Amino acid sequence: MDIFSIIAFVFYILATIAIVSRLFHPQGPNLIVALSLGAIAIIAHTLTNSHLLLESHEININLPNVISLVSLIITLTITIVALKFKVNLLLPVVYGFAGIWQLLMTFIPNVEQIPLHAEKLFLISHITLALIAYCVLIIAMLYSFQVAYINFKLKSKNLTAVSHLPPLMQVEQQLFTILAIGTLCLFASELTGFFFIERFFAAENIHKTVLSLISLVIYTIILWGHYSKGWRGNKVLSLTLIATGLLTLSYFGSRFVKEFLLS
Repeated sequence: MDIFSIIAFVFYILATIAIVSRLFHPQGPNLIVALSLGAIAIIAHTLTNSHLLLESHEININLPNVISLVSLIITLTITIVALKFKVNLLLPVVYGFAGIWQLLMTFIPNVEQIPLHAEKLFLISHITLALIAYCVLIIAMLYSFQVAYINFKLKSKNLTAVSHLPPLMQVEQQLFTILAIGTLCLFASELTGFFFIERFFAAENIHKTVLSLISLVIYTIILWGHYSKGWRGNKVLSLTLIATGLLTLSYFGSRFVKEFLLS
C-alpha cells in the first residue's frame, strides 16, 4: 500500500469538505485553507505517480495509472486557476474524484510496462499529446457545467447562489478558449498517430481512431457554432458531453474491458 496515495486521499477529501461545507455560505469557502490542503494532496499525488509510472527504465501506462495521471493534471490545473478565478464549483469535483481514485489505486496491481527504447519515442509523444488533449477537454466540460449552472441560476433570478461565482461572460470566454486549446491538442494527437504510429487504422485500433476522430469533428463543430452562429448554453453543454463521452470511450473503453473485465 502506497503511503503517498493514502496521504493524497486524506487531504483531497479534507479539501473537498472545506469547500463544500461553505459553498453557499455568505462569505464563501475559505480558499486559503482549501487550496493549502489541496496543494499537500497534489504533492503526495505527484510522488505516487512518479513511483508508479516510472519503474526502473520503463513506463507503466496501465489504465489505473493513466487515470491517476489525468486526474493529477486536471487537479493541478484547476488549483492554479483557482488562485486567480472563482472556480468553487469545480474544485470539489476534481478534488473528490482524485481523492477517491487515489484510495482505489492502493488496491489495484500494476501491469503493462513500455520500455523506453528509441522506437517508442513517437508512441510516447502520441500518448502525451492525447493525454494533454483529454485533460484540457475534460476541464472544458467542467467549465460547460459551470456555465450552465450560472445561466440557470441567473434565469431563475437566484443571485445568492452565484454571488461567489465568476461572471457568466467571463466563464464562457474561458470555456471556449480552453475548448479551442484542447481541440488543437487532439488534432495534433491524431496527426502524430496518422503519420508515425504503425497500425493506427488496424482492426484492433479502428474503433479508438474512429471515435476520437468523431469527437474531434464534434469539438470543431462546437467552436464553429459558437463563433459563427453564437451557440452557447445547453446546446454547447450537450455537444460537449457527447464529444467527451466518445473520447473517453475511445481512450479507455477497450482498456477497461481488457484490464478489468477480461483479466
